[in-house]
Amino acid sequence: MLKQVPYASGSDIRRRGTSPPELIAAAHAGSFSMTLANELGQAGYHPRQIDTTATVTMEDIAAGWTMTQIHLDVIATVPKVAQCDFVDAALRAKANCPISRSLNANISMRAQLSQRGATARLLPQRNWSTAGPGIFPKKGLRRNGANN
Repeated sequence: MLKQVPYASGSDIRRRGTSPPELIAAAHAGSFSMTLANELGQAGYHPRQIDTTATVTMEDIAAGWTMTQIHLDVIATVPKVAQCDFVDAALRAKANCPISRSLNANISMRAQLSQRGATARLLPQRNWSTAGPGIFPKKGLRRNGANN
């Protein structure tokens, strides 16, 4: 898959190429997206698109260069999913992602639905012109066959 790819490591930023942290970030983003798709599928949703970006923070500590933080930025298009269901699935995916579980780094996440896939759970609308305070108008409801 990665044949003859330029490689850079440590503090050598003059060399162009990929580095182990970049490869881990790419693997983490892909694995998280697949895990989130699986979590949403198990909840009965069918995601159209999941875009995950993983940003790695490296720090030069006493033991050497160490990956200390990974931030996942997730944007998903999921038809008919409520925000609360999406957030639950994203948190489960973060906990169950095989790459997340194998890393010894602080993992943070920002997950959001794209507007194309979001469904809001709305309270009943109130007809302000005909209803009194705290009264929801009844439209078309029948009791014993009579109109209300």
